Amino acid sequence: MARATLIGFSAVVMWALLALLTAASGSVPPFQLAAMAFAIGTALGLAARFLSPPAQRKPIPAKVWVIGIAGLFGYHFFYFTALRNAPAVEASLIAYLWPLLIVVGSALLPGERLRWHHLAGAMLGLAGAFLIVTKGGRLDFDSRYATGYAAAVVCALVWSSYSLLSRRFPAVPTGVVTWFCAATAVLSLICHMLLEQTVWPEGWGQWLAVAGLGLMPVGAAFYAWDHGVKHGNIQVLGAASYAAPLLSTLVLIAAGAAEATPRILTACALITVGAVLAAKSMLFRRARSVEA
Repeated sequence: MARATLIGFSAVVMWALLALLTAASGSVPPFQLAAMAFAIGTALGLAARFLSPPAQRKPIPAKVWVIGIAGLFGYHFFYFTALRNAPAVEASLIAYLWPLLIVVGSALLPGERLRWHHLAGAMLGLAGAFLIVTKGGRLDFDSRYATGYAAAVVCALVWSSYSLLSRRFPAVPTGVVTWFCAATAVLSLICHMLLEQTVWPEGWGQWLAVAGLGLMPVGAAFYAWDHGVKHGNIQVLGAASYAAPLLSTLVLIAAGAAEATPRILTACALITVGAVLAAKSMLFRRARSVEA
């Protein structure tokens, strides 16, 4: 389980590159960028299937297709909708409720137990995310942006539900994510054609950024997350997911696009302590096994 949890957490690390690579991709509209990146993510999955040893393919239940496609496309659709209809700070913080929802919702899964340290760890992580997303300022919820706020709530519910429901199908191979990515690419392309003007990347730098998005934050990350939520410690993954906005900020600092502040250091401490607290029981079990 520890190995699967680490694989799942590698998705969080890859998602930390999302802001930097998106900014480096230029002025490509969101749905067009999603269509391009998920197409690359699909190609990554197809390449892995081609290179892996032949395996017996079992039929995939219809509900798995619904959960997977609704999860990947639904999350991005409602996230982009939220950002179009509400201020980015408030919308992003509402959307970042999904790790907490995963931790709380895990109590409904067979064989899972929600303990106080799981919830406390997730709350500390949320506090750290609050500091990062708001940049130390105040939230200003305005009824004019109710549509955007509602979309952000749905966004959080969609991704947490997708993660929790995927846990119920551990026998379904991670390779099925390839087809989830393909469907998301097609649906994103349709949304782009209906809602946006096409803007292509300019120069090799922007094209490489799009390729990087498809290979990591939008590609390999979803395969790693699928494996992690199916076979790892889902409470620990939920709480540790608050590291994504922190790591994203640290990447921007390393790239010279942001600077370190006491607020960032405080957020780092909150998220780190929260992740360790959520993983308390798993770490203690590992320590006892080493001593034995």
